[in-house]
Amino acid sequence: MKYENITGKVIGCAMKVHSFLGNGFQEVIYQRALALELCECGINFVREIEQNIFYKDYTEPIGTRRADFLIEDKILVELKAITELNDVHLSQILNYLTAYRLEIGLLINFGEKSLNFKRVINSKFGGV
Repeated sequence: MKYENITGKVIGCAMKVHSFLGNGFQEVIYQRALALELCECGINFVREIEQNIFYKDYTEPIGTRRADFLIEDKILVELKAITELNDVHLSQILNYLTAYRLEIGLLINFGEKSLNFKRVINSKFGGV
């Protein structure tokens, strides 16, 4: 799998956060804790960075959105702190990947009893 080493490290960091904090906090708490773990692990990232949203193959962005994390300029990480992930959350990250022109994303939910994560591949990558 593409970027498997990096995504594995990010998931490992998220597991450490969930193991320590459990569920029940607001998303921002998990975001801050994950940032600390990513730093400790030596992973290059930016948090809450304004990302351009592109439409089709146009070069001018049509707007912006803040991504929770952009890892190594390659992987979008979207965090949730809800009781259960559903299809709308998966659609959301797929749409972000397409709009940001990225191939790989992680959807991580800290709100469940056990950490829940999904590795998401943008099948439209390269054709946008």
